[in-house]
Amino acid sequence: HCIAFYSYKDIEKLEKFLHGRPVAEQEVGSQLLQEVAAYAETSMNRRKFLLHYFGEEFDEVNGEGADMCDNSRYPKEKFDGKEDVLLVLKTIDSVGGKHKVRHFVNLLVGKVNAEMNTYKHIDNPFFGKGKEEGEAHWNAVLRQVIVKGLVGKEIESYGTLYLKEKGENFIKSPESFELIKEKDFLDDTKDDFTLNQKGGGAVLDTVLFGMLKDLRKKMAKDKNVPPFVLFQDPSLEDMTVQYPVTQLELMQIQGVGQGKAKRYGKPFLDLIVSYVEENNIERPQDFVVKSIVKKSGSKVNIIMNIDRKLPLEDIAKGIGVSFDELLNEIEVIVASGTKVNLDYCVNEMLEEDAQEEIYDYFMDDAETDSIKEAFDEFDGDYSEEELRVMRIKFMSEVAN
Repeated sequence: HCIAFYSYKDIEKLEKFLHGRPVAEQEVGSQLLQEVAAYAETSMNRRKFLLHYFGEEFDEVNGEGADMCDNSRYPKEKFDGKEDVLLVLKTIDSVGGKHKVRHFVNLLVGKVNAEMNTYKHIDNPFFGKGKEEGEAHWNAVLRQVIVKGLVGKEIESYGTLYLKEKGENFIKSPESFELIKEKDFLDDTKDDFTLNQKGGGAVLDTVLFGMLKDLRKKMAKDKNVPPFVLFQDPSLEDMTVQYPVTQLELMQIQGVGQGKAKRYGKPFLDLIVSYVEENNIERPQDFVVKSIVKKSGSKVNIIMNIDRKLPLEDIAKGIGVSFDELLNEIEVIVASGTKVNLDYCVNEMLEEDAQEEIYDYFMDDAETDSIKEAFDEFDGDYSEEELRVMRIKFMSEVAN
């Protein structure tokens, strides 16, 4: 339970960190995080689950050490899941695989997002067919059919699924299939463990973090902008871990590029230098130096295509990423201090009064740049995609 709790509490923070990395690193890192979470949450024999990951088979009944697994010593409830397995396999087959576990879970529960719109899977006959069971259930079913060899994962494409011969045969001749009922840790209302009192991610130096937030608040008030416009919380958290004392080091901090470092960095660096000296702190010496002048080819390509006013869907297709992944890249570009002009997209998506309403929200009402909070604030009047594009416009114009 402890491992699963931490996997859920930390995975969002870790994925947010990955958004600051190149697309390929995001894909690999995100896939590894999902594998860790799956191992923590599974009610299957953990030895079987782990060895399957490395391409080995294990007899969870008679294999050596089988009874050492907590799930085997305290077995969970089992049930005949033939219909659930059949639904999962048919859903994967309906689109030819080529998507990851999360996408198929979203498809089954009927969750509308940018990726679902991009691939037009809202029109898929299986869209929403499993909404009564919920995400945790379908995650569990998918984990078990993968381990049982009905579905495979493509390593080269970072975990996209495909039907194996055993799965194809099951669709042709369905038979009884025993599934283990897994616990939904997302439904836990009691937080047995907390990383810090305010519920955010773990911060190495909470004293410095508080000082940095106070400085950010003061500077934001002087500039008449929301605090998150200067530096977002993940950037401040990274500063408390790395203790940057030069502009070059500041540019290695998550979400900080050359523009932001020059525009807002000096007061923060002065504070950190003073704090390090007063507290005799030994700073880490392993900054990963990233290129300051030379951006990745994909980012240069994105910026050039935005300048050419190409539709975002076409840009995503051109660089081989999903629409959601493209927005991630643009958010990273803007968060690092580069200005982009998405007015041509925004004007197609939203009327002028709607743009003003969202813009005013981020400027005057929002305490954070959270899309979820914005979505709740507008009671779902605007889609996540519309809010994200407007946030990019806002951050580009106000922060950069």
